[in-house]
Amino acid sequence: MAITNSDLNNLLDAIRSGGDIDVVRKSVEMLLQALIDAEATAQIGAERFERSETRTTQRNGHRDRLVSTKAGDVELKIPKLRKGSFFPSILERRRRIDKALYAVVMEAYVHGVSTRKVDDLVVALGLETGISKSEVSRICAELDHELEAFRTRDLGHVEFPYVFLDATYLKGRVDGHVTSRAVVVATGVSMDGRREVLGTAVGDSEDGAFWTEFLRSLRARGLRGVRLVISDQHLGLRKAIETVMLGSAWQRCRVHFMRNVLARVSRANTHMVIAAIQTIFAQPDAASVAEQFDRITATLAERFGDVADMLQGAREDLLAFAGFPEAH
Repeated sequence: MAITNSDLNNLLDAIRSGGDIDVVRKSVEMLLQALIDAEATAQIGAERFERSETRTTQRNGHRDRLVSTKAGDVELKIPKLRKGSFFPSILERRRRIDKALYAVVMEAYVHGVSTRKVDDLVVALGLETGISKSEVSRICAELDHELEAFRTRDLGHVEFPYVFLDATYLKGRVDGHVTSRAVVVATGVSMDGRREVLGTAVGDSEDGAFWTEFLRSLRARGLRGVRLVISDQHLGLRKAIETVMLGSAWQRCRVHFMRNVLARVSRANTHMVIAAIQTIFAQPDAASVAEQFDRITATLAERFGDVADMLQGAREDLLAFAGFPEAH
């Protein structure tokens, strides 16, 4: 379908009369159709009904396609060919909604919104055709590609002297069953203090073999210059760090340590004990850190012997950070 003078005159009449025709949508529809027909003509090598030595095939009807745009839904006709295939480059295959809505659909999906509610959301945003379950799944499949590219990117662009390792457990569907799965995350801090998520992995358990494989994958992607690794006291994780991160010191995560402390203290004394321990890490230099550690340990031993013993037993692991530059 080419844009004829009659089409243009009708559109101009609609604009002048101020009628209720959706002029913008109609204009977009006419323009897209003209571009599609022009591209088809270029591929075929001839206009409709034109005799030409450059013609490679003939048109064979068309198939209707409803496309959602920012101007509204437009109905287009995609030419079919007797030989070969044609699909206009201005459209994406199987695309049904405007690209501006992709982020909305993905965000809703990630937060657990049902596909039916996603469809209601798309309609509320102005696309009367809505969106099917299969289309939601197809759009969100793009998240997998983006995440995989992020998870496998090269890490050799800068050194990360400090690496934090942690894990959490989330519910996931595996082979039709919902099970608990370990999600491990590595976060690096560069020399200039910039923080960056280095990688993530999902497994059936947070065992030593899983951590070892994960850390080796970071090494294979270019992770270098690691001087201090911070994590909890998970035995499998510690063994993996010693095996893979050779030459790196280990710092016991004080957040996890505080949680262990809370299990030994009554709720009435929680704030007092935590505040006292936190002063150890707020000192200006290594010498002050060591002095404050001894002072707090001795003070807590009078009423909280278990906590004092925990501190003394973890002294080397908790104070590993003190051997690094004060600015860090």
